[in-house]
Amino acid sequence: MSEGNFDINQIVPGSEDPKLQKLMKELEDLRRDGISRELLLKEDLASVKRDKVLSKDEKAKEIEKIKEEIVKAKGIALERKDKIKSIEKEAVSYSNALYKLYEKKIVEEENNKIRDAKLSYKEELSKIDVESDKRVERIESGSGEKRIIKEEVAVAKYEANSARHDAKNRLSDIIQASKGVKNQIYVDHIQQNRAFRNGKTKAGEDIALKWKNYVANFKASQFFFSNGLYIAVIIFFIICIILAPIKVGANLFTLPNILTIFEQCSTRMFYALGVAGLILLAGTDLSVGRMVAMGAVFTGLFLHPGRNIVTFFGMGPWDFSMIPMFWRVIISLFVSICLCVLFSSFSGFFTARLKIHPFITTLSTQLIIYGILFFGTSGTPVGSIDQSIRSMIGGRWTLGVLGGQRIMFPKLIIPAVIAIVVAWFIWNKTTFGKNMYAVGGNSEAAAVSGISVFWVTLGVFIMAGIFYGCGAFLEAFRANASAGTGQGYETDAIAACVVGGISFNGGIGKIGGAVMGVIIFQGMTYALSFLGIDTNLQFVFRGVIIIVAVALDSIKYLKKK
Repeated sequence: MSEGNFDINQIVPGSEDPKLQKLMKELEDLRRDGISRELLLKEDLASVKRDKVLSKDEKAKEIEKIKEEIVKAKGIALERKDKIKSIEKEAVSYSNALYKLYEKKIVEEENNKIRDAKLSYKEELSKIDVESDKRVERIESGSGEKRIIKEEVAVAKYEANSARHDAKNRLSDIIQASKGVKNQIYVDHIQQNRAFRNGKTKAGEDIALKWKNYVANFKASQFFFSNGLYIAVIIFFIICIILAPIKVGANLFTLPNILTIFEQCSTRMFYALGVAGLILLAGTDLSVGRMVAMGAVFTGLFLHPGRNIVTFFGMGPWDFSMIPMFWRVIISLFVSICLCVLFSSFSGFFTARLKIHPFITTLSTQLIIYGILFFGTSGTPVGSIDQSIRSMIGGRWTLGVLGGQRIMFPKLIIPAVIAIVVAWFIWNKTTFGKNMYAVGGNSEAAAVSGISVFWVTLGVFIMAGIFYGCGAFLEAFRANASAGTGQGYETDAIAACVVGGISFNGGIGKIGGAVMGVIIFQGMTYALSFLGIDTNLQFVFRGVIIIVAVALDSIKYLKKK
């Protein structure tokens, strides 16, 4: 049997195919004095620049020499570029055709293995059932005490169930191994093509490779276990979208509603990003709401138009309207961040140095701030901030009209997106971020490996304070600030992180999870309010989601143990 120019029975992996080996040898020969030589010389150049043994003159001469060699290598690479490109194209085209048939051959062989394994599994189950029935019948027909006979029957049935379970596991292993073999063919194919292209990748191949890896490792039970909560949330939103026209005569799933949800998420995103770092360290923060109030109150004081109505510990009222607005904004943001960092560092110091659980340190901070704010301001709201700056930072842009509705884009979404990007970069692209995961996963192991647990812990608290300060500053643009602003925000932030998959056990979680958690909670609150559900009843829905999220996280942790 043959297809095209290939005999399907004689097809071998690409690495063993004579023609592909010949084409690879030609490419290696053509690249040796050109692009390959250039890459090696650049490594040598970097090594010489780092060399601390060579004198300044020796280093300069060596660098000049290497640069001359690089220029020669580039010239050779340029001369051979068209020929290399032609051979690369031929090699990749041949490789694609070869692997297409080779993959077909292997898939057919592995599918036959799976089919045979399933038949053997059915025969084995039938044999187990027959032997179990005979054994039970033999036990029950024998003489002896009923209690002993009953125990022996239970043992026989238990052993039969164990045998069935073992047979099923063997079948699952065979199926999974076959999936791995079929997936490996495509992996080898992509690696072969990358080798022909001298390591260059293609987006289409990368996407297909990720998809095949996902399919090869996919398990329905694991998928629903890991994503069950999100599936339930999606179903919840679908139900709300269906009920909205029936119950209130309006569509829930519209662009203005979505933008409103994102606007509500904007400031709360800062609090979730701050708490997320502490939860990653297996901690928490109960002082978020009070820090929000503190930052918002001082922002309101600085940005209030004209004379303030609030005194602080008998001092004031003040009038900052004589200061240019630009500097008032800068000062209010700076003060908000500094105050939040100060109190967050206070909690962080006792947690990092004395190993006091963050639950206690942040609870203490919460009470201190609460007392200072209420006693200092007598609980009086600071009033609205200057309308011009409110519109500039916390207002909306008109994008146009869609379906008879005016589309307004909330400006507060922009700083929230910036905060997400910054947090993602810190968590994923910095040494500090890697140390956070290490300390959260196992602080003792992190300390042994040379990581300063104290400074990482304190650093996370300081980072949280910065996020709180920025969020508190922006909170003043959404409502009149007072000592009661931000009530309950800490529970919302913690819940968002937990729902987003940041584990209370430490060392597990992603920024994207915290972001999704905030959107889920605010979206759910908005949907329930849109449908006219009582505010008190909304707490039931939120409580159920939190306990389910924590329960799933605990089950994962127990399984790992």
